[in-house]
Amino acid sequence: MPRLILNPTLSSDIPVKGIVFDMDGTLCLPQTWMFANMRAALGIAKSVDILDHVYSLEIAEQKVANEKIRQIERTAMVEMKPQPGLDELMSFLERKGVLKTICTRNFETPVNHLLSTFLPEKLFHPIVTREFKPPKPSPAGILHIAKHWNIDPKNMIMVGDSVDDMLAGHHAGCATILLESDVNGHLKEAPETDAVVPRLDYIINLIEEGIDIPVRSTNISDAEVKQLD
Repeated sequence: MPRLILNPTLSSDIPVKGIVFDMDGTLCLPQTWMFANMRAALGIAKSVDILDHVYSLEIAEQKVANEKIRQIERTAMVEMKPQPGLDELMSFLERKGVLKTICTRNFETPVNHLLSTFLPEKLFHPIVTREFKPPKPSPAGILHIAKHWNIDPKNMIMVGDSVDDMLAGHHAGCATILLESDVNGHLKEAPETDAVVPRLDYIINLIEEGIDIPVRSTNISDAEVKQLD
């Protein structure tokens, strides 16, 4: 089984060239109340995907629904706190020349708030927010990033805390790292999860030692391929 590793030493080793991060619950501490409030505001059940519901509405209704969830996200933004190990990991990646960015289902304003507040001198590009369609769990956003970076997804890692993150990374052909929380323990043994860490700076040691990963290919529909053009 090949290793995804920062400094390859074996012929089978794959170098880490870029890392994509989810935002909510990954770069900042989880605010799970946010999603319950969104569903209440939209009048939908827990089993219904929030963005799928919004995109299913007529244009005028979409605008109203989007503003409802954005208002909740703005409230959460004010209470945002960084994950332990955030600055240590990002500083390490910059020293090592590893590309990094964000792929989130949130909108642009909270992303900009997180970066300006907690990572003001760190470079993240290109940032994918929910304005990019289709959103996670589709791999399209990650593949868009890979194309912009001009690197193969097999040289990338998707770091997140949800099933959407693991699915998106897995189907893009990336390695996946699950950031452990009180509510995602069921994902530790999921076939889409390659490694698990309790805090962000543990990723430093993980990529220095290497992640054993199965060989996988990109899994994306023709419609999603067109989105990358």
